[in-house]
Amino acid sequence: MKIALLGYGKMGKMIEGIALDRNHEIVLKIDENNISELTVENLQKADVAIEFSTPHTVLDNIYKCIEAKVPLVVGTTGWYGQLQAVKDACVAANTPIMYGSNFSVGVNIFFQISKIAAKMMDNFSDQYDVCMEEIHHIHKLDSPSGTAITIAEDILGEFKDKKQWVDVNADNSDDVTLHKPENLIINSFREGEVPGTHVVLYDSEVDRIELKHIAHGRQGFALGAVLAAEWLPGKQGFYSVKEMYDFKI
Repeated sequence: MKIALLGYGKMGKMIEGIALDRNHEIVLKIDENNISELTVENLQKADVAIEFSTPHTVLDNIYKCIEAKVPLVVGTTGWYGQLQAVKDACVAANTPIMYGSNFSVGVNIFFQISKIAAKMMDNFSDQYDVCMEEIHHIHKLDSPSGTAITIAEDILGEFKDKKQWVDVNADNSDDVTLHKPENLIINSFREGEVPGTHVVLYDSEVDRIELKHIAHGRQGFALGAVLAAEWLPGKQGFYSVKEMYDFKI
């Protein structure tokens, strides 16, 4: 395929390497230094675009791809407040879009495992409490991570005693108002160069069940984005990456 990369930082460069290894061609690379080259004409040279920029630029990039009618994989988070508006524009233009907080194959399997576990553990909510931890590198700007939010919202959909997730980090860890029984606590840590660790903990007086995913690097995220780009062309509609991994269990 011919691929346009919107965002050419560490992730964009890794996606480029994996795409080339899989015999694809990169026909457009956009970063803050050449944003003027993000035109409909240039985008239409691509079969699909992959977006890993910033929360400040992602919406402009999405709408430009919709205008160009180029299938788009969106890995940037921080724009989900506009999800419905983007979906409406995508459907109206008949331009396929896939978005996700994490494109890693392992993480998407972890999403499914966590959701199934939450459904099972809801039957024992009088014995077990649930909380989460997430650890990322010190350069990560958002807290909690988009991946942690996805896991938390899946848990909230199944574990009925929890009504909302709340972020607890070094700045507000002493805030007792956050530690209410109905709150799903996400403990967020920023340490060194950690690529990403996510943990779901079910704790009781007699034991603890721990589900954990540890990323060894960015490669899994990048490979998953390329797999999504291979899956999307020819489709119609607005997709979550989870729909690529909709296992029937």
